[in-house]
Amino acid sequence: MTTPQNDYRILLYYKYVEIKDPIAFADEHRAFCQELGVKGRILIASEGINGTLSGTVEQTKRYMEYMHAHPLFHDMPFKVDEYHKHAFKKLFVRPKKELVTWRLKKDVKPYQKTGKRLTPKEFYNMLQRDDVIVIDGRNNYEYDLGHFRGAIRPDVNTTREFPEWIRNNLKDYKDKTILTYCTGGIRCEKLTAFMLEEGFKDVYQLDGGIVTYGKDPEVKGQLWDGKCYVFDERISVPINQVEETVVGKCYHCGNPTDRYINCEYDMCHKQHLCCDACEEIHQGYCSKECVEQDMVKYEA
Repeated sequence: MTTPQNDYRILLYYKYVEIKDPIAFADEHRAFCQELGVKGRILIASEGINGTLSGTVEQTKRYMEYMHAHPLFHDMPFKVDEYHKHAFKKLFVRPKKELVTWRLKKDVKPYQKTGKRLTPKEFYNMLQRDDVIVIDGRNNYEYDLGHFRGAIRPDVNTTREFPEWIRNNLKDYKDKTILTYCTGGIRCEKLTAFMLEEGFKDVYQLDGGIVTYGKDPEVKGQLWDGKCYVFDERISVPINQVEETVVGKCYHCGNPTDRYINCEYDMCHKQHLCCDACEEIHQGYCSKECVEQDMVKYEA
């Protein structure tokens, strides 16, 4: 079997920094990206930029050079993955109120105050301590696909649910050492900033997120179980280079799987873990109700 040639790259990046006119910046940035020919999802807010895009090696090289020539983003790090095609179907550049939707009553600014950053090796070492609490800074469906060993699963479907979850579940641990992590780092910047505002004393974040951790040549993704959920057509990527495990469980039968599919019913499209056998048995639907509702259009 021929291995596809990796003529494309996927970029993952963000930076919290004050942008005076995010609408004008988004318009200008969209025009540049359209001319360049990259595809992906880029969010612009008064608090910074958050993006993931794909393009040819030359296109992504030019994009990074363009951003590093900008005074606000000259030091912005990029996480780069080689790939054999575009990982997105179209380009989406949009101004937003927040890069990650928290909807806090009192806004926090991570570029002014945030949790202490840990390198992958430092994070790996602290993971093995008995006196730390490890918080997954992502949504529950991301945790279900893969997570750090011993991490607490947040009972949240969206990021905006985190403040209440933290207040309800961690209020008695404000003097403990807290480790946080997320996919690329952006959510933990604000998560740890919020926790500091709430009175937590000793809060850390994995610098560069899970993606950077998995690429570290010394740590090699150890103590990570399963795969990492990503927001492009790949859906998941491996992290642990030493030990491969599957922690996801099929939504239907409970057997181990790391495959996410979307429900076949157009009005649902629930993304759920599903093994090969159950995808065939249930024809891609997440429930009997969705099958029945989808059949209505054929009977009408």
